Amino acid sequence: MHLAYPAVLAVLLFCTGLYGVLARRNAILVLMSVELMLNAVNLNLVAFDVWLRDALHSGQALTLFTIAIAAAEIGIGLAIVLAVYRNRGSADIDRLRDTAETDDAETLPDDFDGVAARDTTADQATAPAGKAKKAEATA
Repeated sequence: MHLAYPAVLAVLLFCTGLYGVLARRNAILVLMSVELMLNAVNLNLVAFDVWLRDALHSGQALTLFTIAIAAAEIGIGLAIVLAVYRNRGSADIDRLRDTAETDDAETLPDDFDGVAARDTTADQATAPAGKAKKAEATA
């Protein structure tokens, strides 16, 4: 078996995955691109294992280890993406920032009236009073 065929296929798979990681904004597509890159590495491991005729089949053993790690990575990654999507309503990577890094103008709604509610259950009774005080101050 020629080593060039699986090596070229692995390079194409890895380049496709790298393009997906760098160009995509959706977190699910980025995770899929990382999986393509890992599969390219697995293909190289098996191809070199067959080409070198290793008696211990260490390339195939490493491939099984990589597949197990990739399955755990995708499970944790999807759980994180789903949690972020539930909290923020978007899986766009460009919009994901730490809450400490966001500006008040980015997080406040357009109809914000200046009364910041820290706890919705405790401030519901005081919010109308705060609006009334603001209205008295401006009048």
